[in-house]
Formats: sequence, C-alpha cells, structure tokens
Amino acid sequence: QPTAADTAAKAAGAVPSPMVGTVYFQASPGDPPFVKIGDRVAEGDIIAIIEAMKVMNQIPAPRAGVVTSLDVATAQPGEFGETLLVIE
Repeated sequence: QPTAADTAAKAAGAVPSPMVGTVYFQASPGDPPFVKIGDRVAEGDIIAIIEAMKVMNQIPAPRAGVVTSLDVATAQPGEFGETLLVIE
C-alpha cells in the first residue's frame, strides 16, 4: 500500500507523456530497452519513443537521476500527461 510520502515522491520525479500515442521503451522489438529500473540517466538521454500519427517522437529525460519506476508497458497507448516513468 503506497503512503502519501511515496505518492509525493513519485509525483516529484514523474515524467509525463507530452502527447497521446503508443509508448515504446525500445527502438524496435528485440532491441535493448532505452532504460530499465535502476538505470542512471543524464538530462537529454532518450528514455522512450512515442508513436503519434505514424511519427516516432523521441522523448528525452527532462533531468538526470535514477529510473525508479516504469509506469506504462511498452507498445501500450499512453495519454497526454500520463506518467511514463519516474526519475529520482
């Protein structure tokens, strides 16, 4: 059961989807993922791709930190503002 502190920490590090589309955490099937839980990322590193209207949009990390949660499964639809992952 998440606590209020857990929820607040997650919200602080949450990376929201900038658009509606299909979320991918790897460039193509069989490729290694861009990030996995526990990975350290630098600001600007590609963390996901969102396919919207047949265009593949690279999503960069908005800040440096460690990936602590992946909140969307790869190849699943994502909504604008939905948390893709958490970087703390």
